[in-house]
Amino acid sequence: MQFAPALHAEWLKIRTVRSLPGALFALFAVTTAFSAIAGVDGASDPEADPLFMALSGVMPGQIAAITFGAMAVSAEYHDGALRLSLGAVPQRGRWFAAKITAIAVPMLLIALPTALAALLVARAGLGDAAGGLSTADQIRAVAGCGVYLTLMALFAAGLTTLLRSGVATLSVLIPFILVVSFVIGDAAGTATEFLPDRAGQVVLQQTPEGTLGPWTGLAVTGLWTAAALLAGAWSLRRRDA
Repeated sequence: MQFAPALHAEWLKIRTVRSLPGALFALFAVTTAFSAIAGVDGASDPEADPLFMALSGVMPGQIAAITFGAMAVSAEYHDGALRLSLGAVPQRGRWFAAKITAIAVPMLLIALPTALAALLVARAGLGDAAGGLSTADQIRAVAGCGVYLTLMALFAAGLTTLLRSGVATLSVLIPFILVVSFVIGDAAGTATEFLPDRAGQVVLQQTPEGTLGPWTGLAVTGLWTAAALLAGAWSLRRRDA
């Protein structure tokens, strides 16, 4: 099977599994809701970074992005679905590329308007506190946020292919992001700036204060994602379906 039919087949899977569109809806709803709350709370804190505050809903929202990437792959490991997929597309690399593309495209298409909506609702709450945000800063943050969420979904997809379990992936990534990265990371120093989530979130800041800049931070997250996808592709080629 050529790439285009393989991609179409993978897109049909994502569209017809109810939990996957549900995860995309949750991404939009959670991110915008938490950003709206943060905008109201942040209006009273003149020292807060207004851009990061406006997009802070991404922190809980990214759990939905990670869940989407993990579930899209883990469905293949139920009831022999992967054998059927590879029977239709024997070239495993081609099938994996189609699967990853089918995850990345809808995620990016949802993540970009989600970031824009989050910024707009938060700005309404921030009021005058958001007056110093330039158009360039806001465009960069919205575009970077869309890329960041897409990379995190693909990171989860790569790990799920490696571990062959969505539950295992979510059991690792969600506590890592909620506990290790934020609680332990703040006390661990500069090295934590290179963790996949913290590096990518630099693009959401108006004035980054650490070692990484907005785009170098996204590049670090991209390297983590590439490593996870390569590990997943290696596992797919080496192990039986």
